[in-house]
Amino acid sequence: METVEDVVIVGAGLAGLATALGLHRKGVRSVVLESSEALRAAGFAFTTWTNAWRALDALGIADSLRRQHLRLQGLAIYSASTGAVTSRMPFKASDGLEIRCVRRDLLLETLANELPSDTIRYSSKVVSIEESGNLKVIQLADGSTLKTKVLIGCDGVNSVVAKWLGLKKPSFAGRSATRGFAEFPEGHGFSPEFVQFFGEGFRAGTLPCDEKSIYWFFTWSPSSKDKEMEEDGTKTRQFVITKLKEANVPQNFIQVIEKSDMSGLVSSPLRFRWPFELIWGNICKGNVTVAGDALHPMTPDLGQGGCSALEDGVVLARCLAKALKEDNNGDTKEGHVRVSLWLEKYVKERKWRGFDLITTAYVLGRLQQSDNACIRFLREKVLAGVMARTLVKKSHYDSGKL
Repeated sequence: METVEDVVIVGAGLAGLATALGLHRKGVRSVVLESSEALRAAGFAFTTWTNAWRALDALGIADSLRRQHLRLQGLAIYSASTGAVTSRMPFKASDGLEIRCVRRDLLLETLANELPSDTIRYSSKVVSIEESGNLKVIQLADGSTLKTKVLIGCDGVNSVVAKWLGLKKPSFAGRSATRGFAEFPEGHGFSPEFVQFFGEGFRAGTLPCDEKSIYWFFTWSPSSKDKEMEEDGTKTRQFVITKLKEANVPQNFIQVIEKSDMSGLVSSPLRFRWPFELIWGNICKGNVTVAGDALHPMTPDLGQGGCSALEDGVVLARCLAKALKEDNNGDTKEGHVRVSLWLEKYVKERKWRGFDLITTAYVLGRLQQSDNACIRFLREKVLAGVMARTLVKKSHYDSGKL
């Protein structure tokens, strides 16, 4: 008799593994299909705001990650034009704030290690999706197939599942980002602070992960001649260093980029989904839906891409567990209807959150990076504090318990 999986998740990124772990905690088995040969840690690290820690607490893995990463004490925003501080904000534990910069590889490994050993199937690239009654048939590049009662696409901005649902490809935001990671065996000496520079046509920042490592990022609006540079890590790093030296940025900040490991330097165009597609588009269809970047790709200006993927995982696991635990016959008509209803509840809970984050991040990114004289004046005199408070405000969201 052919095996039918309860849940198949495409993609072993943050959303995919968070969903799988949430389901595992609720006693529901899933299979995660990952196209690469191992977990992918591209991007080095990401800012885990308060909402992400709530999701990690719900998944039961927060404490081990807390022990490995510094708790950031505040945010400092500087003008890249003048070097002056335009805004400072403390991250007070008494206000319920918890912000750290978490290494992506450690987070993915922590999620994966909590799953049964046969959950993740590597080198499993999905090439097509077909229907067989109430089931979905997934065709893999190696010629094998899987049948499943529920299909979840967590396969990023180029999602095969999102395409099957009829969602449009994410749009280019007109900006690119490069990210890096610098290690200091003797200690970096930086304060546990999120530092950002705005202006001069770029946005840049550093966040210490621990006492010996620092994550950094740099976003800019590329010209047509920048394409070749983006594919060459050495040229990209030199471009970033040159831009920072031309601006009013302190030397110790520049030294972080100079010390970065070139082998993994990441540079990529920033993409986002038009927010109204989350309201009007097909985020779910029957027993198929999407999460993470497959659902709501956004620019990184709020630092909420990874955080919201973890939120998705908690909410989706909670909804699916209720659908499948009531009666595990998702392949029957009644079971299919029940799964569809619970996935619609997931969509209802997540679409407006995604709409808000995508829109806010896009607007903030334009304001932060603009070198227009009028916007620069407003940003340095008025808007820097507003933008800092917005970052914190969006992190108060609670995705709830499993």
